[in-house]
Amino acid sequence: MKRLRIGFLLPRTSVHGRNSMCLAMRALAEAGADVDIVHPTDGPVDVSHVRVEHDLYVLRKTSGLAFSLAGALHQLGAAVVNPYPASAALRDRIVTFRVLRDAGVRTPATYAAARAEELAPLLDSGPLVLKPHQGGGGHGVRIVRSAADLAEVPYDRHAPVFAQRYHAPRGRDRKIYAIGGRLFGVKKVFPCRTDAERLGEPFALPPELRDIALRCGRAFGIDLYGVDIVESEGKAYVVDMCSIPGFRGVPDAPGVLAEYFYRAAERAARGTLVAQLAP
Repeated sequence: MKRLRIGFLLPRTSVHGRNSMCLAMRALAEAGADVDIVHPTDGPVDVSHVRVEHDLYVLRKTSGLAFSLAGALHQLGAAVVNPYPASAALRDRIVTFRVLRDAGVRTPATYAAARAEELAPLLDSGPLVLKPHQGGGGHGVRIVRSAADLAEVPYDRHAPVFAQRYHAPRGRDRKIYAIGGRLFGVKKVFPCRTDAERLGEPFALPPELRDIALRCGRAFGIDLYGVDIVESEGKAYVVDMCSIPGFRGVPDAPGVLAEYFYRAAERAARGTLVAQLAP
């Protein structure tokens, strides 16, 4: 029987250590798969030599060389998790939230501008949350309540300004992680300051949040992702979504991920890799 080959495109911090992805890679190797790190590389990549050499590629880093390699592999017909087009859409919050709104997902009112000061009239209706239009992990998130706050926002003439209406959360943020047809809820403090806060507390998903999470996955045709939800004044708002998050707080995340990747590689080897979304 042919051994499955799985290639990982990772940030350097995920290559060694005890994070979920690193442990999942070890579990895959123990299960009999050939596991390779495609990125990070030790030197320059000859683009003309990029070939599809694995049954499945796992894209953990949606920026830099890893993301470009995933795009090249996608063009060559490789099976990539998550697929490059979906990952590209989720990399850009402006695209992400337009797609989610079309899918009927409740999100905060969302705005984009060329310069932060253009958002000033919107503050008459309440505070805004500004986030980088690309990126994740909670980096660069700030609440602005006045024109003076807007004046302190770093200016990048090459990047749009992304903003959402601020809804004061009731309690901790709800993070929902999807791995195949399985959904996991974790309550977390934002921003996290301690290891315990980063790990969060698992909670049972009520039907409404389960439905919201599944709608998000269907909107992009994927079944491996993370959704951030804020509950405010009796309503649940999706405030972020990402492709292949860290899955912190998911019980036995490495084992669940390894099983998911192994089965995805099996389907890819048969030419039948499709998202297995729960009904």
